[in-house]
Amino acid sequence: MKVVVACDSFKGCLKSEEVAYHVEQGIHRFDDTIDVISYAIGDGGEGSAEAFAKSCQGIMVKTGATDAYGKKIITEYALIENGQTAVIEVASIIGLSMTPKERRTPFFGSSFGVGTVMLDAVNRGCKKIILALGGSATNDGGMGLLQALGCRFYDNRHKYLSPQAVNLDKIKYIDFNRLNRLDGIEIIAACDVKNHLLGENGATYVFGKQKGFYPNQIKQVDEAMHNYRDQIQRYLDIDINAYEGGGAAGGIGSVVIGILHAKMVSGIQLLFQYCDIEQAIQACDLVITGEGQSDRQTIYGKVPVGVLEIANRYRKPTLCISGALGLGYQELYDLGFIGIFSIADRAMSFQQALDQAGEKMEAAVYTIMKTIVSIQGRL
Repeated sequence: MKVVVACDSFKGCLKSEEVAYHVEQGIHRFDDTIDVISYAIGDGGEGSAEAFAKSCQGIMVKTGATDAYGKKIITEYALIENGQTAVIEVASIIGLSMTPKERRTPFFGSSFGVGTVMLDAVNRGCKKIILALGGSATNDGGMGLLQALGCRFYDNRHKYLSPQAVNLDKIKYIDFNRLNRLDGIEIIAACDVKNHLLGENGATYVFGKQKGFYPNQIKQVDEAMHNYRDQIQRYLDIDINAYEGGGAAGGIGSVVIGILHAKMVSGIQLLFQYCDIEQAIQACDLVITGEGQSDRQTIYGKVPVGVLEIANRYRKPTLCISGALGLGYQELYDLGFIGIFSIADRAMSFQQALDQAGEKMEAAVYTIMKTIVSIQGRL
């Protein structure tokens, strides 16, 4: 029997390769002769850079940067294709999970650190940058990223403005003269978010609350983002709200697509192009995928559905085993999953769930495999 394991990370708990390890342990506790092929998977969020490095025999390199709130950090990104391509993960630089919920102050968040890491990759000789946009803590419209590349912002008195959401409504003058547009560098924005920058389906309304804005602040911030868009359009004749995916990463998507001419692609589909998972699934007997929580949102391009789409092409039975099941998870059955499971087996605190995730995964997989094989044996 051959089993392919391809799970997303359980965010804030287990990396993708750790999830795969515990799934494999559960399978082998039941039967150590089962052939298991595991893949580290990232869809543009946490773990994407490592997933590309493992799939492409690349390396992870370290560099200095600043996090969402200006703190100096050491971060990593992947070099693949003989060092010609960098895979930079926004979540590892200005990630939402890097700051406890009670300490998030999105008005003062900046994407500046992402721009400095992009420049580091260019200085290392990279000709292509894959920018994984999921999981950001910021909502500055990419203002910080542009400043890192040489842009400057000023108010109506020509006073310099720091690149933070709190200053979006104050922008009246922009100096693009020193902007490094990264000419000659191919930029690919990897993300499954389709939202535009502005409006009720835009970056602030859809993602602002999880980043720390209060409901009564959302409209104010979106209006400020309108001013930011208007000022950029006045100088460059580019409407950064025009692009599908522009709302990704608090608006970073809008400037990398509109100003740096990045191509927006599905993160999970891009990773599949760089590994042999399709061939492995074609030759297997069972596919196991999963994520931290499966719910109605999983339908919209998350890892389990991306894996299922391949499995469906070859009519391979596919299980989804996740940390938790949320509202609407039953709709996933309509896509073709033969089973959808949570590893939680009793009431427990959130911290207990995090601490015991690996152990619970192994136990759940053991039980599921025993059930499947026992039923097969009796049919």
